[in-house]
Amino acid sequence: MGNKTPICEACFENTGFSYTLSLISGKYKMVILYCLMEFAPVRFNELQRYLGKVSDKTLSQHLKELERDKLIHREVYPQIPPKVEYTLTSRGKSLMEVLDRLCDWGNANRL
Repeated sequence: MGNKTPICEACFENTGFSYTLSLISGKYKMVILYCLMEFAPVRFNELQRYLGKVSDKTLSQHLKELERDKLIHREVYPQIPPKVEYTLTSRGKSLMEVLDRLCDWGNANRL
């Protein structure tokens, strides 16, 4: 088969592509990021309405992972009732450039 080196899983795991996918994997992460890009700041309940049938647990888990990966910022306001807003970090905004390109490709290549 020519001079191509066989693809190995360990090699793929070390690529920038694999790392990027690990940050945005999950059913709702890219949609959460898109929502924050369009409507920031956004509160938890607003995200739930935007996403539709997502459970509190799933949304909370995805938000924690995005925050851990420094893609979003969680701002807690000390008031009653509690108020929490989410925004993109500068790192998250830089990822949106990549996701915008995916959107452009989808619009140009829709079957």
